[in-house]
Amino acid sequence: MLWIGIGWSVLVIATLAFTYLTGSELIRQANISHLNYEASLIARQVDRSIEQRIEALQHLADQVSPHLPARSDESLIANPPLLALFDRLALISRDGKITASYPHLESLSDVDVTDREYFRFARALGRPYVSDPLVSRGSGRPFVMVTVPIKDAEGRFNGQLVGAVSVETSSFFDSLRHIRIGTDGFASLISASGTVLSHPKNSRLMDVYENQNGEGLLDMALLGWQGAGQGVMADGRQSLEAYAQAWNAGWVVKVVRPMSQVQAPIGQLVEKLWWVGLVTILLMLPLLWWLLKLALGSLHRLEHQIGQVASGDRKRVDIHTRMSELSQLATTFNRLEVQREEATASLSERQAFLDAVLASSPVGMFVASPAGEIQYINPALADLIGYEGENHPDIDWVSHIHAEDRNDFVDLWRDAIRYGRDFLRQVRYLPSQGEVLWLEVHVGQVLKQGALLGHVGTVKDITLRREQEALQLWEAEHDPLTGLLNRRGFERRLEEAFIEWQQRDQQSVLMIFDLDHFKPINDEGGHALGDEMLRAIANAITPLVRKNDYVARQGGDEFAILMPSCTLVQARTVSGRLLQTVSDLYVSAEGKDYRVTLSLGAASFLDTDAAIDEILVRADDASYEAKRKGRNQIIESLASA
Repeated sequence: MLWIGIGWSVLVIATLAFTYLTGSELIRQANISHLNYEASLIARQVDRSIEQRIEALQHLADQVSPHLPARSDESLIANPPLLALFDRLALISRDGKITASYPHLESLSDVDVTDREYFRFARALGRPYVSDPLVSRGSGRPFVMVTVPIKDAEGRFNGQLVGAVSVETSSFFDSLRHIRIGTDGFASLISASGTVLSHPKNSRLMDVYENQNGEGLLDMALLGWQGAGQGVMADGRQSLEAYAQAWNAGWVVKVVRPMSQVQAPIGQLVEKLWWVGLVTILLMLPLLWWLLKLALGSLHRLEHQIGQVASGDRKRVDIHTRMSELSQLATTFNRLEVQREEATASLSERQAFLDAVLASSPVGMFVASPAGEIQYINPALADLIGYEGENHPDIDWVSHIHAEDRNDFVDLWRDAIRYGRDFLRQVRYLPSQGEVLWLEVHVGQVLKQGALLGHVGTVKDITLRREQEALQLWEAEHDPLTGLLNRRGFERRLEEAFIEWQQRDQQSVLMIFDLDHFKPINDEGGHALGDEMLRAIANAITPLVRKNDYVARQGGDEFAILMPSCTLVQARTVSGRLLQTVSDLYVSAEGKDYRVTLSLGAASFLDTDAAIDEILVRADDASYEAKRKGRNQIIESLASA
């Protein structure tokens, strides 16, 4: 009776636990969907607000552009309606000096902002930009700068228009601080560099998020991920967090709700169900006692007869009882006994049939002992791995696995045997004759009533598939015209070099160069002649660099070279050879020779670099400077622009 009560209690507790876990997961998923919706809604509102401000600045920039350069006493940006969107407006000349501000502030006149990121970005790329938060030199307060470039009639950079939005007082950020999700849930806004722009606690503004080496949800969100998951709040409480991207500004919207609020409803429900279960246990115990007493007599007789069948003293069980369940159990047992006898009789026939199936299978198959020793391989596998005959229990085909794959294969195979896991591995196989094969080996356990009988495996030839995958990977990262890396493949290598610089202080040099006088080749000789020149340059510059250097065609007539483990001083010999080699090349069409030269910019990583974009901008700017200074020369960028 005690065990019955314990069993019933365990059943009720298990039901309550299942209810709690199921309800918790349902509530968690519902809250995740809600938080994802809230985050995406806020992100869209932020995007619309940023887009509205950019359009307003662009409209004003279009009005200002024809009047530049302005007189010193002429205010071109006096626009009171824009102060509803910005705390201050500023007009910056092409050389980075503030020429006008609205409302006018004398201390801003002729201030040099060429060291500011937003000015360099607009000058280099010529499109609107939303900056990371920065501290004003005049007031010491944090601002976000929304900028649009101003261009002259020929489309050249002629200055920029800047709108400043205060992180502390602007209604743009203030509205986000008052958003509440439940009681303690809230929304915050984080810049691409991890700086807090909006948070219910003003003390958190301008805090810089500390990277967690890619393990946190915010780390992934700063890389462009959107979604929801479980995290930890600043006070240590568990929470659900949802992230959405405000793409116009490159910001991340974060919506948080404490887990204590998420799980509160299911906790109250389980507490009520617990009392219901306790009352149920107390009421069911007397009924269970009576039913067990009634059933135990017939059960003992059934147990005795089953024991006699097992020992061979009886052929069938024969029990008379009013309990239909026991009668049905006896009938079922007798039927199973008949089936067992029939199965035993046909076991040898089935074994022969299984042997025939394995032998005729077109798929390579093998059988191994519980210890992992090969006991049988079918003809298809023997033919695949280069053995003749039907059965090779003592073959050492593992020794034919490629040396670079063999140790991992053996270690994982032993691990699968030790812990009872399925085994799946792709390896290179060296047959006695023929080319190297790629094989996919898949092994599973054979169990009977929980006991391990051995292992059965299949082996597939996936050589063609691997070759196609390798070709697709090469084509995705290489320029089809020259065979050099394309922009995508080159930037991936540059990212790897940047990581080496951050982790091991291993310097690298980036060289970017455009071809001078390339346009006449296309215009006069045609694109086929231009393609011939590009291929000739690719073939000529590749031997000039080291084997571990990377050469890329970025697009058009722009090339790039990455030299890992190298300094600017060490790279000068290569850049000089590049200049000389390319100037010596020529292509001919209709009796005329065409030549090109290089305008080359070189740069190396700096301690202040936060991403590869910064070294790319420096090298690109140096290339432009070389072109401006007369072309056919090298400019090295020695410091941040």
